[in-house]
Amino acid sequence: MEYSPDFKKNFATAYLAEEYERLDKEAAETVEAAGGDDSLKQMAAEEVALKHARQHEILGEIEQILKKEEEEVVRPSSVVLELRAGAGGDEASLFAQELREMYLKYAEHRGWKTRIIDDLTIEVIGKEAYSALRYETGVHRVQRVPITEKSGRVHTSTASIAVLPIRPSSKVEINPSDIEMEFSKSGGAGGQNVNKVETAVRLIHKPTGIDVRSSSERNQLGNREKAMQILIAKIDLMREEEEAKKHAATRKAQIGTGDRSEKIRTYNYLQDRLTDHRLKESWHNLPKILAGSLDDVVAALLAQEALIG
Repeated sequence: MEYSPDFKKNFATAYLAEEYERLDKEAAETVEAAGGDDSLKQMAAEEVALKHARQHEILGEIEQILKKEEEEVVRPSSVVLELRAGAGGDEASLFAQELREMYLKYAEHRGWKTRIIDDLTIEVIGKEAYSALRYETGVHRVQRVPITEKSGRVHTSTASIAVLPIRPSSKVEINPSDIEMEFSKSGGAGGQNVNKVETAVRLIHKPTGIDVRSSSERNQLGNREKAMQILIAKIDLMREEEEAKKHAATRKAQIGTGDRSEKIRTYNYLQDRLTDHRLKESWHNLPKILAGSLDDVVAALLAQEALIG
């Protein structure tokens, strides 16, 4: 790494940059003071070598600081889980709601903050939230006898989940003319807390057809900003999936492709068992798991991630 005067413009590296330049100046003064005296020149060379060694250390310290800052920029500040009912009609919708409650309870257990963005879309804010939840993307399948089923026949229903990391900054640039914006009223369950003002915002990205709705904030501006964050995350995810498909034949896929269409997990009520198909591993006590006890499942996924690198 080479020294740059720009290091003085960064508050975190300015003091190190000043020390680096001070050592430069002192080294030049030491050489000049030695003049033509051979004995003094040798002493000066040793002193200058020490100063250069310290400068090398300083560059290493600056590099670490800049690397850490870069990691902070790309690390997701929160994660959005977007759930959708799949095959199975009303039972699929019920299952999607149950999964949403499971993640809300898991977040509460981990001490993370949560926010309901819109019905089946939730935001989880907390350190390590994205790391813990990133592998929930995919199709979740439930096998059980619905309450309304009189014959006792087992139904299979599905719900899909997309995990969207919300980063402090993104390389995605959106042309304002590509955005179509709609406003509507936000309403609570059972007609409670219904806003008389159209605060809910829906954004449609015309080039991709991606749409996002946010009704969690109390004003249009807040919902527009939140919807834009999620829209950018969706476009980011779409590009990542496209890139992954290009290299699907060569990349390791033991932990899944990260595609929403991939079946990753089955919740079997009759056998009181959750099975993760990527890990080929099962856990029992579904009521406890659906009450937010996901630690063992998450730990197994993270261990597999570490194993395959």
